[in-house]
Amino acid sequence: MTRDHRYVQLGLIAAMQVLGLAVWFSASAVVPTLREVWRIGDMQAVWLTASVQVGFVAGAVTSAAFNLPDRFPPQRVAACAALGAALVTAAVPVLADGFGVAVLLRLCTGFFLAGVYPVGMKLMASWFGSAGRGLALGVLVGALTLGSALPQLLRGVGTLPWQGVLVAAAGLGAVAAVLALTLVRPGPHLSGKGARHRPRYALEMFSERGPLLANLGYFGHMWELYALWTWLPSFVAAGTATTGTTTSLVAFAAIGVAGVAGCLLGGWAADRYGRAPAAGVALVVSGACCVVSPLFFGAPLPVLLVLLVVWGAAVIADSGVFSTALSEVADSRYVGTALTAQTAIGFLLTVVTINLVPMLAGLTGWRYAFLLLAPGPILGAIAMRALGHRTARAARLDQPIGEMT
Repeated sequence: MTRDHRYVQLGLIAAMQVLGLAVWFSASAVVPTLREVWRIGDMQAVWLTASVQVGFVAGAVTSAAFNLPDRFPPQRVAACAALGAALVTAAVPVLADGFGVAVLLRLCTGFFLAGVYPVGMKLMASWFGSAGRGLALGVLVGALTLGSALPQLLRGVGTLPWQGVLVAAAGLGAVAAVLALTLVRPGPHLSGKGARHRPRYALEMFSERGPLLANLGYFGHMWELYALWTWLPSFVAAGTATTGTTTSLVAFAAIGVAGVAGCLLGGWAADRYGRAPAAGVALVVSGACCVVSPLFFGAPLPVLLVLLVVWGAAVIADSGVFSTALSEVADSRYVGTALTAQTAIGFLLTVVTINLVPMLAGLTGWRYAFLLLAPGPILGAIAMRALGHRTARAARLDQPIGEMT
């Protein structure tokens, strides 16, 4: 394949991710309206987001158990999953007249999204060897970030009712399905040829030190990421005198714009300086932001925005790096399964912190709520330090890191 064709596919896969993942936070973006329309409380509002995470875990476990992204054409898996997520998202304003049905549909949304994001990682990795894979997966995670933030933009700059926000997000997801089915193709790397049904590999990889360390770093990262994304607007609103529109735009700037920049920087650094050092620095910076967040609570909006932009970039900069690292140390026949299992466990952790943060905020106020997230990046940084030593040792011995004992 020509170099140009490789980058065309990079753009197509990234576009598929942006559009397909627009449904993720579509309900979360309209929670303030749903509180009034459906008369739901704080914990019910939490589960409009947490249910997507739970559904994602269920979908990822199912996908890993059947080795779906390794046994079937990944672009077709992604197309079917994106269309399913779009349909159940569009069904919320049509079928849901309250919390119960909405949560069930959001569970289904998460289930289908497990066939979009991890499969997209395998597709992207299939086009790039070790030299450029860090930046390529950084682009992919940047697409995830931008797609996740799109509902905040739809709510912040438009006049759509809550039903319109969900339908618009669903429409973008349907376009993603068409894109995946008609234009996206797998590349020459990590084809999965020779893969047989081996569901145990999702657990077997943890017996190998390389995949274990890459996963531990990712789990620390996920402890922080989605709780921050979910509750950042509440943190901003509680500490500043801003309207809902301004809060949504601030969230889009921190999560979407800064997040995309962070992903690109993290991917470039992973290729330039190594996977473990790049991820370690990002974890240290985002962990420091957790620790200092009480000092910025109630600060003037421009000052707070500085912290949020730095935090929004750092908290996601390492996400693609962990995926890159795992794709290089896992069995090449089961990279899709390994990445899917990694995301399944990581997203299960997000359910815990998404629920715990507002509980802590209820006890101490929003000023101190994000301190709960700091242990994740700290422990992740320790794992990345160990992985860095292992990588350096492999380089000295001129031995592939995935083959080290």
